[in-house]
Amino acid sequence: MKQGSTLFLKSVIYSLGLVALGVCVIIGGVSISGNAGIYLPILIGLLITAIPFFISLYQGLQLLNYIDRNTAFSDQSVKAIQNIKYCAFTISTLYAAGMPYAIYVADKVDSPVAVIDGLFWIFAFAVVAVFSAVLEKLLQKAIDIKSENDLTV
Repeated sequence: MKQGSTLFLKSVIYSLGLVALGVCVIIGGVSISGNAGIYLPILIGLLITAIPFFISLYQGLQLLNYIDRNTAFSDQSVKAIQNIKYCAFTISTLYAAGMPYAIYVADKVDSPVAVIDGLFWIFAFAVVAVFSAVLEKLLQKAIDIKSENDLTV
């Protein structure tokens, strides 16, 4: 497979990583400056969720490299998808754990949009986790069929 076929997806992953890094720097600056006030636990929670996000971006790059090397149907690809699934589930769980405090803050500052926004991100990362789980099972079955066919030939 041509290496350029995944170039667009790699550039998207790098762009997402740079934007997320920029957001983390801004959040970190606000947190350190002491201007966060009641939002400090939320900002710290966002910084914590950046760790599995960057891990999942790295796993996505690894998966694209496997595709470039024609080893997409390998146990390494399944492991990369499995790691993406775990990271998405972790992010969704962390956001769900932080929702009670987000609801408290939204009630204090009279901002119902914050609750809807939090629920959106919980749902979005849960969808990524479920999609990754389905893709992982599908890829594992394809690998099993491939290895079975290799044995019969």
